[in-house]
Amino acid sequence: MKILKTLLMSLAASVFLFSVAFAGGGDAEKGKALFNDPKAFGGSTSCSSCHPDGKGLEKSGMEGKKDWKNPAGTFKSLEETINVCITMANKGKAIDTKSQEMKDVIAYIKSLGKEMKKAPGY
Repeated sequence: MKILKTLLMSLAASVFLFSVAFAGGGDAEKGKALFNDPKAFGGSTSCSSCHPDGKGLEKSGMEGKKDWKNPAGTFKSLEETINVCITMANKGKAIDTKSQEMKDVIAYIKSLGKEMKKAPGY
């Protein structure tokens, strides 16, 4: 009985640790789907209409970046920059900067930089 109780407690602890470790992250595949969906944020066009296959965003997800520029100005966070694009270019509604959608889109944008490093000539 004691072994079963210990086993169940270990299993519960493992599940808890696993869920905490992955709770804050984004899913690049879901982010890519949102990026390509013109209706994702209530807008009329997708992010990929201006950035096909993420073109031009390869450095946007780099660690240590301090500001982001787009035609509307310079911004202090990638989340803020994404929301400006959603509201101005896509004519959609800004999304919560802490939402899973935002985490997913950021994960996709960060993945673009990883692809850039794999490409020949970089």
